Amino acid sequence: MHLQILLVVVVMACLGAASGQGKSHCKKTCGNVTIEYPFGYDEECYYNSNFLVTCNQTSGKPPVPILGVGTTNIVISNMSMDKGELEILMFVASDCYNSSGSTRRLHATLTLGKIGTDIRVSTKNKFVAVGCDTLAFLRGTRGPRIDVTGCNSNCGRRSLFTNGSCTGVGCCEVAVPEGMSAFKIIVTSNNNHTNITDFNPCSYGFFLKNGNFNFSTNDLREFQTPRMPMLLDWAIGNSTCENATATNTLICKGNSECDRNYTGPGYRCSCKNGYKGNPYIKNDCENINECINGNHDCRHECIDEEGSYTCKCRKGYSGDGKKGGTGCTADQSMVIKIAVGSSASAIFLIVFVNWLYFGLKKRKLMKLREKFFRQNGGIMLQQRISRDKGSGDQAKVFTIEELQRATNNYDESRIIGKGGYGTVYKGVLSDSRTVAIKKSKLADQNDTQIEQFINEVIILSQINHRNVVKLIGCCLESEVPLLVYEFIPNGTLSDHIHNKHKSLSITWDIRLKIAHGAAEALSYLHSAASIPIIHRDVKPTNILLDDNYVAKVADFGASKLIPMDQNEVATMVQGTLGYLDPEYLQTNQLTDKSDVYSFGVVLVELLTGKNVLNFERPEKERNQAKHFLSSLKEGRLLQVLDEQLQQTENHNEIVTVSRLAERCLHVKGDERPTMKEVAMELEGILSSKIQKHPWEKHTLNEDEAEYLLKEPTINVYEFDDGANATSSTFDSMSKQTILPIASGR
Repeated sequence: MHLQILLVVVVMACLGAASGQGKSHCKKTCGNVTIEYPFGYDEECYYNSNFLVTCNQTSGKPPVPILGVGTTNIVISNMSMDKGELEILMFVASDCYNSSGSTRRLHATLTLGKIGTDIRVSTKNKFVAVGCDTLAFLRGTRGPRIDVTGCNSNCGRRSLFTNGSCTGVGCCEVAVPEGMSAFKIIVTSNNNHTNITDFNPCSYGFFLKNGNFNFSTNDLREFQTPRMPMLLDWAIGNSTCENATATNTLICKGNSECDRNYTGPGYRCSCKNGYKGNPYIKNDCENINECINGNHDCRHECIDEEGSYTCKCRKGYSGDGKKGGTGCTADQSMVIKIAVGSSASAIFLIVFVNWLYFGLKKRKLMKLREKFFRQNGGIMLQQRISRDKGSGDQAKVFTIEELQRATNNYDESRIIGKGGYGTVYKGVLSDSRTVAIKKSKLADQNDTQIEQFINEVIILSQINHRNVVKLIGCCLESEVPLLVYEFIPNGTLSDHIHNKHKSLSITWDIRLKIAHGAAEALSYLHSAASIPIIHRDVKPTNILLDDNYVAKVADFGASKLIPMDQNEVATMVQGTLGYLDPEYLQTNQLTDKSDVYSFGVVLVELLTGKNVLNFERPEKERNQAKHFLSSLKEGRLLQVLDEQLQQTENHNEIVTVSRLAERCLHVKGDERPTMKEVAMELEGILSSKIQKHPWEKHTLNEDEAEYLLKEPTINVYEFDDGANATSSTFDSMSKQTILPIASGR
């Protein structure tokens, strides 16, 4: 069943303005809409019949303004004189199906008179269609031409719907042709909604002014708005401003003028600048008092004039007084007086404020530095330095300004390393020494931890070993202590192992030299320092190299001082995953053998050239240390060696170091050698004299080296190191519980 609604406005020719322009007896409102000339209720109140408005009064309902008479049903919701627009409520066309397939269709039709009428459809509208199986057409009339346009809206999966989007999924829209005086909206369905009846049985099409519709998926189910707001353009007649003026039919009188920005058809009026009102009523455009409403650009005083305003300067000043003009300029004598007085006052005020500001800031900064100095154990450190005056090298206490100058205020370009314990900057001291300045992330606030930190600074500053990075001093005036070390220029061992180009330059002899140097440093820390020191984070990134590839053990942020009367100390587990002693992980008991295990992992990296942990490798190869031991046991050592080492002829030495790494990696700490024994064996290898140690019962021969570097015929490898270590020893490491690893100081 088709229901068609016809909305007609009959446009009549007009030869001149109505004699009743702006009559006082004309009604100005209908409901909540203001009716202004050229629109009106009767012949004396409107310009011509095109602008006739009927106030429709229905019993029990508020009155509604309708454009036209008779069957015309164009409901006006707003009108604008300055824009020449009418907002009307236009019917929504629809096409609905029920479960039996029958249809209920409603077209929407609008006719705005004959060719050349005063009222047309505005291009500020959009033609919109809503539905899941919708084909909407717009058949519009533009003079003698008929234009047809439309859009198609379908629905896919619900996930394709986007609220606010009207691009063809549930909603579509097209632009409106310019100058339409009539149109008909036809909405139909491609598939009679057979596939989506339960979801969206209806389609809708309507005009809508731009920006007044925000599509929602709820519109597909419950679109119950019978009318939507749309805009109509209106103007006076078909003449231009020039023709209307020439024929004396122009109705823009008094303080109104013809709008030259409007290009037709017809013409529009507007109030002149400085006036407001209805430009279509003679003398209704009244003067705007810019001085009262603040719509002026005067600097000091505003004086209202007819259609404009002027600005006045204060006494002693001259000019147009406008902010955008010449402004107000003081007389010469006054300028001098004001300048002198203002300058003196300003200088005094600036000097006083700056003195006060910088004085308070400096005092506050000094107090803050004193607080940090005491908090970080500065007084304790000074007492220790004073007490130990005759004991060789001393730790220097730097000021915060010295280190800021050395690092160019900690410029990012000076960063040479970042780690879990802080950031390291390259700095140049006032005596031209190049140093590395470590800025820690966390500060120790506990008194016991501060005392330990001070002890560590004192001890490390007194360590003078060629394979330990020298601690020069510290700064305690910042929130976290800053440590100053000697600068090592050649980067970390990790860089040289894992960088493809750098690894080519470290031959087997250099690797052996690096391993021996690191072992010597750890041996010294364990057994020769005044108080034994356990490094607790031995890894390639903490072993630096100088230009001659001399190893320097660095980063003592996690180190622990061990009292002389103790072999182990209970502590929270700290370190780096992959290098951690499994026994330490289980018991929380830190011993010097924990560093031995970590050093064994470093030897594995030197031999294989691979990261100790890599979860992208096959499961049995993810832990390189475990894979290395397995390969050593099965006689497949050659397969896991660094490619460069596979080509060397130092097979006996490589196997000997591999055996040493195996002993260092025993799960039980008691079965590992000491760092002193490790250093001695590496020194023996360097001098080509493999020494026999108490914990080694035989000497490696060439046949055994050849066996370990080949694919074995029998997958059995036995090695007796005095502790009956077999493959099951290391396999047990896979059964250890992995504990959380805390970050160090």
